[in-house]
Amino acid sequence: MKEKIFKAEEILFSPYATKSNATKGRAREEVPCEMRTEFQRDRDRIIYSKAFRRLKNKTQVFFSPDGDHYMTRLTHTLDVAQIARSIARSLSLNEDLAEAIALGHDLGHTPFGHSGERALDKLNPNGFKHNVQSLRVVDVLENDGEGLNLTYEVRDGILEHKKSGNPHTMEGKVVSLSDRIAYLNHDIEDAIRAKIICEEDLPKAEISVLGNTSRERINTMITSIYRFSDGKPIVDMESEIKEATESLRDFMFDKVYLYSDARKEEGRATEMISTMYFYFKRFPESMPDFYRGLIGEYGIDAAISDYISGMTDRYAVYCFEEIFVPKNFLLR
Repeated sequence: MKEKIFKAEEILFSPYATKSNATKGRAREEVPCEMRTEFQRDRDRIIYSKAFRRLKNKTQVFFSPDGDHYMTRLTHTLDVAQIARSIARSLSLNEDLAEAIALGHDLGHTPFGHSGERALDKLNPNGFKHNVQSLRVVDVLENDGEGLNLTYEVRDGILEHKKSGNPHTMEGKVVSLSDRIAYLNHDIEDAIRAKIICEEDLPKAEISVLGNTSRERINTMITSIYRFSDGKPIVDMESEIKEATESLRDFMFDKVYLYSDARKEEGRATEMISTMYFYFKRFPESMPDFYRGLIGEYGIDAAISDYISGMTDRYAVYCFEEIFVPKNFLLR
């Protein structure tokens, strides 16, 4: 099975693709799987990880929205993986590698979306970035402290997936761009659903270039990437599409991400995280044994950040209430 895959990649892949038999390997050597390539194994390990399952109850943009159709961190991740596979396929790159990176890129995200990330970044003296934490999840925290022992290429793509990053594989570059395509378009849908903006508010010049619907815009962006990048060692859009995409992204930051009801609960979420952070710093024995065990090697701040960032939204609320809300009031 694997040999068939290797032979097919030699024939079909772009010269700029990362071939499955050319991986730089893992930090700890393992007996190869008879059926799956190393990137396929990484994908499976991520899907079956606890951190991946927790993404279903972590905020993407909107806290506790009224409705079942808002994006969560899990549905965002699946969206990124689908777009990444489509782009990788069109450019004759390694779909398995792109998918594995996409599925793991947000494993370290906090509860309450980027509000939680900003809170921990201020609280932890060493700072906190979700891409760095995602790598820490797969390297250290998963599998009861053993980590997932992923390949170099997947780990690199996870760490470098942010816009400011510099992935060392073409597949990593695909995921970085796919992440932006995904969140820009599904966040527009969620913002319209939440009545923060309406379709008529979207900038007309950009929409005329990209398309009126999420489906049209994603298709325009992916097609542009193919036209501009096919046969080249780059992954990018044509200038007109890229400019329209960046302008639409600026619109979303101005109208939704930074100055809207999407952040109306941020103060409470930040206060909740801050209060728990200082409580655990004073009473580290209140944390589960696993996280207390990290203090000796990594320090108290890293251990607390590991614990809080791994919480789902609702577990963070539950944990806060368990610590700070009295259980019984004596009524007379």
